[in-house]
Amino acid sequence: QVQLVESGGGLVQAGGSLRLSCAASGRTISTYAMGWFRQAPGKEREFVARIDWSGGITHYADSVKGRFTVSRVNAKNTVYLQMNSLKPEDTAIYYCAVRQIGTGVTTAVADFGSWGQGTQVTVSS
Repeated sequence: QVQLVESGGGLVQAGGSLRLSCAASGRTISTYAMGWFRQAPGKEREFVARIDWSGGITHYADSVKGRFTVSRVNAKNTVYLQMNSLKPEDTAIYYCAVRQIGTGVTTAVADFGSWGQGTQVTVSS
């Protein structure tokens, strides 16, 4: 089983930027699609971004499109989420996860696994 560790969160002012990292260990993630999700207090966990195994195909939630960019460096077994023009509504715990083997194109929480512990992002106004 792969272990994922998210990092890079923190407190920023609205309009600022953060770069989140998701470091994988235990096995390579180079053949798997990866996803970023977030969960605010009292809210359901929601999709943020996904990236295919090669890094060539990405998909974003409408709420972050144009502001966030997901990327990966398979040689480092790491996935990134660059977040620009942050808004207070982006405040949440951010998680990365591995696309389950044998599934199709999806953004559903249930189709991902090996969830990390998350990293807190807080955007002040």
